[in-house]
Amino acid sequence: MNTVVAFDLGKVLVDFDYSIAARKIAARSKKSLAEIRVLIEQSRFILDYETGRLTRREFYAQVREATGFSGTLEEFGGFFADIFTEIPPMVELHARIRQRGIATYIFSNTNDLAVEHVRRNFPFFANFDGYIYSYEVGTMKPDPGIYEALEKLANRRGADIVYLDDRPENVAGGAARGWQAILHETPEKTRAAVEKLGL
Repeated sequence: MNTVVAFDLGKVLVDFDYSIAARKIAARSKKSLAEIRVLIEQSRFILDYETGRLTRREFYAQVREATGFSGTLEEFGGFFADIFTEIPPMVELHARIRQRGIATYIFSNTNDLAVEHVRRNFPFFANFDGYIYSYEVGTMKPDPGIYEALEKLANRRGADIVYLDDRPENVAGGAARGWQAILHETPEKTRAAVEKLGL
């Protein structure tokens, strides 16, 4: 089978909650919980970090300067990354696709702290044929460059790529390239959509 399946990571295979990190960081900072949440969810810092324009140490330094965070880089990294929980029915769906001999890929806007944490704590994460991360590629979905990187890695184009993502703008980016793009809303809906494609 020529088809490959690309999975977004956050909110598809693992759930995440930045408020977990925000509470821990706020407890060691001069800013309020609300201010910390905005900083780590919506600031330029996180965009620069997840597109590789900031290293881990530079990201930590900017957050520390903006918040007065008093912990070490290692403490910050632990707080920032420990926000994930596995989504079992989606992990099971991935395993079922793999058992059919179909190649699978992780295709994620993310950072090295998150990747290291997920790799360390969730065994399923080792079972992919390849990984495309925004911080390594230098651009984020829905920018075309990251889609091109996945096509090159998988050696597939157009309808040979089935793509699962929870964000409509990212799904639209895949659909514009002819990918079979599925908007992930619930595991049940996604499983039905995948089965309809014969996977």
